[in-house]
This record gives sequence, structure tokens and C-alpha cells, in this order.
Amino acid sequence: MKTAVSTNAPPEVGAALQRLRLARGLTLEDLSRIAGVSKSMLSQIEREKANPTIAITWRLANALGVQIGELLATAEREVETIRVVESHEIPTLPGLHAGYVLRILGPLELASKYEWYELTLSAGGELASQGHDPGAQEHLTLLHGSVEVEVGNDKKKVKLGSTARYPGDQQHIIRNVGKTEAKALLVVIHR
Repeated sequence: MKTAVSTNAPPEVGAALQRLRLARGLTLEDLSRIAGVSKSMLSQIEREKANPTIAITWRLANALGVQIGELLATAEREVETIRVVESHEIPTLPGLHAGYVLRILGPLELASKYEWYELTLSAGGELASQGHDPGAQEHLTLLHGSVEVEVGNDKKKVKLGSTARYPGDQQHIIRNVGKTEAKALLVVIHR
């Protein structure tokens, strides 16, 4: 027997959020880190104990790589054979204070094993990272500009089209040493 759904009731974002999160193999903690929303708030939303603001819904949609309407839809969508992620849907981590922008190109469900990004560095900009989990490796392919990679006391300039491979489990810095913007693909592999 179907029950009537009130058109005045807000959409049940929690069920859609949980379905999308689990389909990507993400824990609440993973999604919390990626979206910048507290784990307790995510838990409350999934249990329909809290309704997210538009800003939080937008952050969650970006983190999950979906349009905001998918979180507000009540019916489950059919799985697409080919899913094209539009440019505006790609989550971005701006580090404008340090002169970088990271676009998260890889699907979030693989983030515990593989991550890949488009890294843009303004002239003089740098991406400084603490060591990641033990055994992590990074692979940086330079597409445009001039960069240098620093790991510990070792520094190497990366030529256009070349790939630098280095331990990601140590403190490391990717620095634009040129006078124009630099762009690279960055792949992080977790062991």
C-alpha cells in the first residue's frame, strides 16, 4: 500500500547521501574529510535527524561528484554505463594562500588506494605536504610550466612532459620555479 507523500515535506537527503556514500565505498570519516563537514553532522543527516543547509548540501554533492539535485531526489537513479563528470562537478581543493589549486579527478571510492589530481600552481606557488601513510608514492607529470620537487634534502627540477616519482610518505614540496602558471597531473598511490 502506497502512502501519500506531502509536497510540503523536505526531501529525505539522508537516504540519498548514504546510498551515494556507500556506492563509492566511503566511510563517514572519509566523506567528512573530503567535504569538510563534521562526521557527527553527516551521521545526523543520514539518520534524518538534521536537514543540511544549501551550503552543506552543495559541499556534499561536490565531494561525491554529483549534482545537488541527486541529493535532493527521492527516487534512486538508474546506473549509467558512461558517466561524464562535468567540469563544474569536479571537487576542488583551493590552496590560494599558497598559490595552488587541486582538482580531484579520481573517483572518491578509490581514494583509499589511488588519488589523481590536476595541480595548478601560480608563479612562485607551492604545494607543501606532510608525509602520507607509510609506503605512499607520488607521481607528478608536468604538463605546462616549470616545477621543482623537494623531498627531504633532495631537490629536482621536472622538465616539461617528464614524470617525477618520489616517496609520498615523507614531507615533500612541489614548487613552481617559473614565471608563469604551471600545470601537472599528480597521482598518489597508497600501499
